[in-house]
Amino acid sequence: MEQISNITNLQILAGILSLLIGYLVSKKLIFSRLISDKKCQHLVFGSAACVFILWMFRTGIYDGLVVHFLWLSALPLLLGFRWAVFSASLALVGVTIFGQEHLHMLGVNFLLGVLAPISLTYGVYSLTFYKLPRHLFVYIFLCAFIPGALSIGLKMLAMSGYFYLDGMYSWQVIEDNYLVLSTLMLFPEAMFNGMTITLLIIYKPEWVYTFYDKLYLDDK
Repeated sequence: MEQISNITNLQILAGILSLLIGYLVSKKLIFSRLISDKKCQHLVFGSAACVFILWMFRTGIYDGLVVHFLWLSALPLLLGFRWAVFSASLALVGVTIFGQEHLHMLGVNFLLGVLAPISLTYGVYSLTFYKLPRHLFVYIFLCAFIPGALSIGLKMLAMSGYFYLDGMYSWQVIEDNYLVLSTLMLFPEAMFNGMTITLLIIYKPEWVYTFYDKLYLDDK
């Protein structure tokens, strides 16, 4: 589309903000762990590979108004906030290189499609950890299942606002061909993330960074 092919001021601003946030996040990461710690290496790059493969499968009629599962609510629970952002960013760069996303949309996709869903999930997890009883079902449903639905809803609503504000499509086109699909994505995305975390804490609880047996299982 002609509208998508030219870089805009919002895209430039998003790119600058993405670089700044990426720097602040990466400054706290110990990248030597990716070499010395095989478990960290496998989880970070394995998660990036899984998200990359999932994001390659998408559908949409208009350029940019594409729909796909995110799987980003499970990621910060599995890796922690910073490594989740790093891992998902690798997946985003991958789908961009393979032509599924436009290069000049990289900043927008990072802010609205990576940072916003992961921040939402980690914020909900932090809130429930400190404010609610630490119970297994609280962890699964309030930290994975519900944020899964909220995160994809947030991402699609935010992207709808971006495409409208940047003048790429009329609101009617966005609503009829993109935003209307958000209601169909909420439950499957919630189930996807909820089932992922459920299976992980059953079979590989030591992989899940935010799950603690003593807090969620002992004496329950």
